[in-house]
Amino acid sequence: MAFQLGSALLDACVLAIVMREDTYGYKLTQEVKQIMNVSESTLYPVLRRLQKNRCLEVYDVECAGRNRRYYKITDAGRAQLLLYRREWADYSSKISLLFSGEEIK
Repeated sequence: MAFQLGSALLDACVLAIVMREDTYGYKLTQEVKQIMNVSESTLYPVLRRLQKNRCLEVYDVECAGRNRRYYKITDAGRAQLLLYRREWADYSSKISLLFSGEEIK
């Protein structure tokens, strides 16, 4: 992809994925990779930041004798995702207008 990704866009994508269902880091990485080029080493700091900002909670589930850390969206995370969705709608509509050659008002 030719566009650089900002941390807010990555945060928004992570929150949108976790909003659908609680998930663990590797699976989340695979889902994010379907829409943008990101490595696990990039994603885990995002998860820690979202957890620190109380947008995500973590819990462990035993899987094949090991604990797997799951991420769950919080009420604060839902509110942040709503804000991101509103900002994205405004931003993407302006970019689409610009790319189509129309004047932005």
